[in-house]
Amino acid sequence: MPLNDSSSDAGIEVASLQNVCWLEVLGKLDASYLSPGVTYEVAFLVMMKDPSYGWHVSVNLRLVCPGGVSQDHKVSLNDSNLRNRWVELPVGTFSTGEGLKGEIEFSMFEYGGGIWKRGLVIRGAVIRPVRLVCG
Repeated sequence: MPLNDSSSDAGIEVASLQNVCWLEVLGKLDASYLSPGVTYEVAFLVMMKDPSYGWHVSVNLRLVCPGGVSQDHKVSLNDSNLRNRWVELPVGTFSTGEGLKGEIEFSMFEYGGGIWKRGLVIRGAVIRPVRLVCG
């Protein structure tokens, strides 16, 4: 069920999970759109809205680079810090080289055991250059 994101003047539509036992969110980007020689980070922007349930099982986050190299980790969404505020869930980082071809894929998923879930709101995903800190 789409909701209007009132925290932004842009008035974007966000996805709100109603009641599912499988979660799968997948994004892709052609690497040729990215600048060569830059390190990028990928994150999902999410919030938990009440009523929420079924999040005692961690969700999987995955980043797959051209050539099939992947980064995988799990994150718990059963955290009070996610309640009613936008939080970034880091998926992974990657660097682009000259002539990098193929797709960058990023996903969030949980298929476990028929556990019903509700309350997750997904605003989107971000792919941005990593800020380098000197000093």
